Amino acid sequence: MSEQSDGAQQLRVVVADDQAAVREPLAAVLGLAEDIDVVAAAADGSEVLAAVAAGPVDVVLMDLRMPVMDGIETTRRLGEEYPDVAVVVLTTFADDDSILGALGAGARGYLTKNAGRQDITRAIRAAAAGQSVLDREVQDRLLATARTKAPAQGQVRGQSLPEDLTPREREVLALIGQGLPNRGIAERLFISEATVKTHINNLFAKADIRDRADAVRRAIEAGLA
Repeated sequence: MSEQSDGAQQLRVVVADDQAAVREPLAAVLGLAEDIDVVAAAADGSEVLAAVAAGPVDVVLMDLRMPVMDGIETTRRLGEEYPDVAVVVLTTFADDDSILGALGAGARGYLTKNAGRQDITRAIRAAAAGQSVLDREVQDRLLATARTKAPAQGQVRGQSLPEDLTPREREVLALIGQGLPNRGIAERLFISEATVKTHINNLFAKADIRDRADAVRRAIEAGLA
């Protein structure tokens, strides 16, 4: 992250979309945010990698369907070559293959193009801070997919979670499994968002959970959601 003249941290962002009519206005709008510096706009995955190599870059706002190298493969390459660069997917596609493919490749956020500017900037900031933000439609799809793979009724549940999880960490996991964002979890449990983040970090470390999508799956498998 770079610093503004007032000392605030500024996020360096690459906007990737193969359509100039989407890419250029999006870059311009994001550039209006005081803490976001759009350092490059890319039309395909190879241009993303070149921009990151020329860096430094904090976050890539990634379309999925692009020529030369698509968003999922580009996300995977970034994870291998530039693990400190966060990826937020912004796409029109919310099917299971796209969602699971992108999150499995290492994307920290997944938004559909129905998202507004505030949603996008919030996701960029969250991804830069190591957090995940999923579009509500994406959360619903993950929940539906996980439920179809949940243990049959009567099967012993809860064995997929470590025994040293605290009751509060289990509560937080259950609410993630219901699709609640951090703010919603904080409101439900009457605690601060900072405390929610601490519980999530501890939970993910103890249970070896990779990301929010993995947390949803684990919550449902354990019978918490």
